[in-house]
Amino acid sequence: MLKRNSSIFLLLILFFAGVNGIHAQQDTLVLNFKEYLGYVKKYHPIAKQAQLTIAAGQANLMKARGGFDPKIEVDYDRKEFKGTEYWDRLNTTFKIPTWFGVELKGNFEQREGTFINLDETLPDDGLYSAGVSMSLGRGFWINERMATLRKAKFFREQSKADQDLLVNEVLYKASVAYFDWLQAYKDMQVFNDFLTNAEIRLDGVKQRARVGDVAAIDTVEAKIAVQNRALGKEQATVKLMKKSLELSNYLWINDVPVELQPDVVPDVEVDQDIDTTLEIMGKPLDSFALEDHPKLRSLDYKIDGLIVDRRLKANKLLPKLDVEYNFLTESPGNINSFVVEDFKGGLTFSFPLFLRKERGDLKLAKFKLRDVEFERDNAQVEIQNKVVAIYRELDSYTTQNQLIADIVSDYGTLLAAEERKFTFGESSLFLINSRESKLIDANLKQNEVQNKFFHTKAMLFKSLAINPMNL
Repeated sequence: MLKRNSSIFLLLILFFAGVNGIHAQQDTLVLNFKEYLGYVKKYHPIAKQAQLTIAAGQANLMKARGGFDPKIEVDYDRKEFKGTEYWDRLNTTFKIPTWFGVELKGNFEQREGTFINLDETLPDDGLYSAGVSMSLGRGFWINERMATLRKAKFFREQSKADQDLLVNEVLYKASVAYFDWLQAYKDMQVFNDFLTNAEIRLDGVKQRARVGDVAAIDTVEAKIAVQNRALGKEQATVKLMKKSLELSNYLWINDVPVELQPDVVPDVEVDQDIDTTLEIMGKPLDSFALEDHPKLRSLDYKIDGLIVDRRLKANKLLPKLDVEYNFLTESPGNINSFVVEDFKGGLTFSFPLFLRKERGDLKLAKFKLRDVEFERDNAQVEIQNKVVAIYRELDSYTTQNQLIADIVSDYGTLLAAEERKFTFGESSLFLINSRESKLIDANLKQNEVQNKFFHTKAMLFKSLAINPMNL
């Protein structure tokens, strides 16, 4: 059925023989629409690429959570020259960042050496400390670590919505390729059937001409009809070949692109499966929940992330006021050795006088947020209007399909009547060919209208941004 090399061909034949999606029909294999989209969703590179957005969101969240990982720091410095130990400094710290900007810290310091400063003098066994540091101004309600983690969570959810959009896009394009392939196949079948009829008619006219029942010139007209039908079939065959290759763009098996063989045909009864496969069955216009649309959800999460960024920029307008307090002890094993009289503390204060950088950053953050809000409002209106238009278009195509079906039936009735009159000698090949040409045009028009109907259903699928779960 598909070709790239003999082993893959054999594998696919054996595989497809065991599924419902492809089944034998005389000397052909029918590629079912649902199974076809299932292969696209599972194996197509773009569909696989869409899965990377989720992984990227998870990795970004992991990175943000790393800002709250406990940390061990060791600072060791030693100098010895001409037998004299100038200094030997050891400083080890264990820090635990917390969500609200409070940092817990444990510390051990030891100092030795001839040239140690007096303020660095410590007990021989070193000095232990345990304390806390925090920001009371800038960074109290929100800081870089908190903002990064919040934005990472929103980005992860945004990635899920973006994945739905990417998968929906590739499935939409694959569906359109299948419908175009189906139309080309049905057009070719139309010319093939009428070519057979024209050849049978030519044989009949030749026999009647031999016995003098019709004029010999009628055989020329019958032959021209055969040639016209053969020409139409050849053109339709070329078109079918092109549409088959376009469909092959979406067929991959285990990272290997595959190509349709000529004996693989589309399912001509696909209209019975489209709604259930694309999961648009039973979705009336008034049931469409706009807030669940992946594009709007993606923009909502983007807005949430920008709101966090705006709060962070606003928080930087506050003065920087960092405080620290540490209990000191020589014997950490004795809990009673931690007393408030023995401590090391500090306070840091800073405040830019004009805040031009901070005010500028805040304005830019507000502009970015407002820009995405405008984008979200516009997307909501566009999606709503597009969905309403598509539902109305589908209603029109339902009527058009019924009308063209009646036209085809009536043209078929006229052709059959003209052929009966010809057998009685009351008509001519010119009238038969004229009736038949009208019927061919009507059949091709029917295929075209049906294709537009299917395209519109695929457009509804795209507009609703559905990521089918049953594929």
